[in-house]
Amino acid sequence: MVRESALNFTGPYHFASMLEEIAVPEITKTDMVPVEVSQELLEGLKKIPTATVYNALRTFGSAFCVCEGIQNLTPFVPGKERFAARARTLKFMPFRPDVASENTGDVDSPEYIAMGRCGPGDVLVADIGGRVQDVVAGDVKLLQLSMSKADGVVIDGAIRDLDVLLDEDYGLTVYAKARSFHGNPSSLPAEENVQIQCGGALVRPGDIMVGDNDGVLVVPSWMAEKVLEWAVEHEGAENLVKEKIKAENVVPGKYYPPTQETIEEWRRRNSQ
Repeated sequence: MVRESALNFTGPYHFASMLEEIAVPEITKTDMVPVEVSQELLEGLKKIPTATVYNALRTFGSAFCVCEGIQNLTPFVPGKERFAARARTLKFMPFRPDVASENTGDVDSPEYIAMGRCGPGDVLVADIGGRVQDVVAGDVKLLQLSMSKADGVVIDGAIRDLDVLLDEDYGLTVYAKARSFHGNPSSLPAEENVQIQCGGALVRPGDIMVGDNDGVLVVPSWMAEKVLEWAVEHEGAENLVKEKIKAENVVPGKYYPPTQETIEEWRRRNSQ
């Protein structure tokens, strides 16, 4: 179990308290060191619904992990149902003449440096303060991400030229608050590779953005492996619960939410 002396995650946001004595792996401060998450781990997270990943994050104390109001504008289809990628961050600031004079918009602009950090398994995460009248990028700028085979963008603001991205097969998953034809008249790219907020959630460089058609959330990089382990077991346990409900034709409350006993039963089945 998590030691309260290590992390005080009890209270209304501690999801484990909603379940019946389900064991939680211990986390201490020494575990909280950012790591580079492997592609293998990313592929594992893509197999888990965001709802289950969210429950895992709350169990481990990361309650404020949801990028609120940010939706998938390139809805997934069977065969490509979920998204998981490492965050490469970009921060915008409100327009001011002195800031504008420092950013000429050429190849040294923070936005192009941030995009240059992105490759396969990476996603550009942009904090533009949630302003839906401000656009982070359109088809020309995002061509850089497409050419580098990045996985997509997550924008706390608006995106433009979405039809072009789809028609010309940029191959990018796009999460944003809105579509717009505006540019960014009130915001300027200011910093990259720094911690930002996105939809009210803290995002640090290297954190994992996990999304599906329900939305997108943030997994701290150091927590990703434990989150995946927990989520795999609990997704399996929930599937076992559904099997029992259908087989016995009973109300869900007989078996749901899963108990530690249900998880142990799932483990036994999958160890054979």
